[in-house]
Amino acid sequence: QLQLVESGGGSVQAGGSLRLSCATSGITYVYYCMAWFRQAQGKERERVATISSGQISTYADSVKGRFTISKANAKTPLFLQMNSLKPEDTAMYYCAAQFRLYCDGNYSYWGQGTQVTVSS
Repeated sequence: QLQLVESGGGSVQAGGSLRLSCATSGITYVYYCMAWFRQAQGKERERVATISSGQISTYADSVKGRFTISKANAKTPLFLQMNSLKPEDTAMYYCAAQFRLYCDGNYSYWGQGTQVTVSS
């Protein structure tokens, strides 16, 4: 059974950095569509960044230039490097995955989340 497990969250001051990881256990798929989402308390879930097995990545406007999503290949973890963190980045961060050749924005697998808290 495939599982996604996030790690790397924590508490930092504004301007600091964190690196989130999402490990996949179970079957390894060659083609993947993966993403980081976040949900702040009382707010709707927001898609932060996506990446495909073709190494095409996208970012929400709110994190462009500060966050970098990466995944070297099908066997390596998914990462989210977060720099210049702001208090508004505070949220529970989730990784999500779908294993198909063409990404359509839908995700079947979700991790349990890792909390990121940024203080001013």
